[in-house]
Amino acid sequence: MYKIKVNNSHSFEVSKEDLNELNVIETTSDNYHILQNNNSLKASILNSNFNKKSYAVKVNNNTYDVVINDALDQQIEALGFEIGATKKVNSIKAPMPGLILEINVESGTEVQEDDTLLILEAMKMENVITSPRQGVIKSISVTKGETVDKNALLVEFE
Repeated sequence: MYKIKVNNSHSFEVSKEDLNELNVIETTSDNYHILQNNNSLKASILNSNFNKKSYAVKVNNNTYDVVINDALDQQIEALGFEIGATKKVNSIKAPMPGLILEINVESGTEVQEDDTLLILEAMKMENVITSPRQGVIKSISVTKGETVDKNALLVEFE
């Protein structure tokens, strides 16, 4: 399931089945012909930022800003992190119940965005919990080998 936001005002949910049923033909690079409900549409991708999953799409002479969030993006957003921009996050909570396998930081450690903070094992998979921002670790609320519940406080920032 994809969540699509258009012009920062309209949101849509689109399934993979919806995409498979879409009648789209690429006419030239970044230009498409779409047939929907017996209506013919011309679409062009004017600008794209793959990392932020944002696109400027022109459909029949109207330009739309489109952001596409997949399942991982939606999970990150549900954890309280913001996609594609820096957000002031002061604490990190467990996204799911699991076992703390490794802790890579301690109180007072200065971290950069995307530094590994700890590893949480859940459903026999190792999940690397990374820093959402630059900052200093205020406290760590768990210990190696500890079992945590979903939403348990893991790390706090100063």
